[in-house]
Amino acid sequence: MARSAIAPAEAAAAETARTTSLPTPAALRAELPISPLTAQRIAAQRETIRQILAGHDDRLLVICGPCSIHDPEAARDYAARLAALAAEVGDTLYLVMRVYVEKPRTTVGWKGLLHDPDMNEQGDLAKGLSLSRELMRDIADMGLPVATELLSPAATEYLADTLAWAAIGARTTESQTHRERMSDLDLPVGFKNATSGDIQPACDAMAAASAPQCYLGQDRTGAPAMIRSAGNPDTHLILRGGTYGPNCDREHVTDALARLAAAGWPERLIVDCSHANSAKTAARQPAVLADLVARRCAGEAGIAGVMLESHLVHGKQSIGGAMTYGQSVTDDCLGFAATADALREAAACLRAQPVGVSVSSEASASRPRASS
Repeated sequence: MARSAIAPAEAAAAETARTTSLPTPAALRAELPISPLTAQRIAAQRETIRQILAGHDDRLLVICGPCSIHDPEAARDYAARLAALAAEVGDTLYLVMRVYVEKPRTTVGWKGLLHDPDMNEQGDLAKGLSLSRELMRDIADMGLPVATELLSPAATEYLADTLAWAAIGARTTESQTHRERMSDLDLPVGFKNATSGDIQPACDAMAAASAPQCYLGQDRTGAPAMIRSAGNPDTHLILRGGTYGPNCDREHVTDALARLAAAGWPERLIVDCSHANSAKTAARQPAVLADLVARRCAGEAGIAGVMLESHLVHGKQSIGGAMTYGQSVTDDCLGFAATADALREAAACLRAQPVGVSVSSEASASRPRASS
């Protein structure tokens, strides 16, 4: 009798200990709003990226920044430097900052600023969501386009309005849930090839996310909702190498473009200069970038963009103890000075080539789309 009488109370206490309420997406957006000027700028940035991916703007899209964000102040410092560099090379390169606040884990490990902002394995999603949104908003306010990997579908509504571009990573590109959620976003989304290197899952993801979907999600109040999406017409492929090595060489790129054409997609893609394409060695990224730029200058027009993992300080470090300011705590990253040198060299190479298409203005009107 006594045992059964207290069981419900124990169960309630256990449930309280297990769960923590979070602000709704609407509440966090209201607390940390995007200004009308920044919202207009983000819409124009999305349109510029669409034009580059479509081949109507001949600049090279460059998604560049830390493998992961663990120190918001160092990220703001990096953003200020990247914004200055963007003004310098903006005639040939369109720079977008990686602001990755979630990290996929094959088994266990630190999952990023959004999940564990204090890096103490305790987790604090309320703090992480707030810090992540505030950081993305602040960088967007600088005029720099913001990119991230959307790892947790439930986090998307908290962050999407700050983004100019998003990626779905190699581990989640086969996920139906991610494909459905991306189908309802008003921004370009790149799907990476699978960890094996196979590009078919990413091509399938592009097809699924570009189609109308009906799926179980949440509205901005956080309530469960049936969502009908119109489909995202701005999905594209990212080559990041895989288990069997890099796929950034001419043969792999040509094959990928042929497969895109056969499926009715534009023959345009992004190549990740890091991960397996540089054997996860940051110092190799400039050589990969230089090769891609030289090939593009020689006529490989399908290379629409590149990705780089870069931070203030070269290398990577472990979490804990006295930590180096501006150095990655996840993958090895290229230091900012070397990054700037590599991008200046890329810009110089591209300037030497005849311009094939006109550069679109971010002041031009965007085509009507649903709001993110």
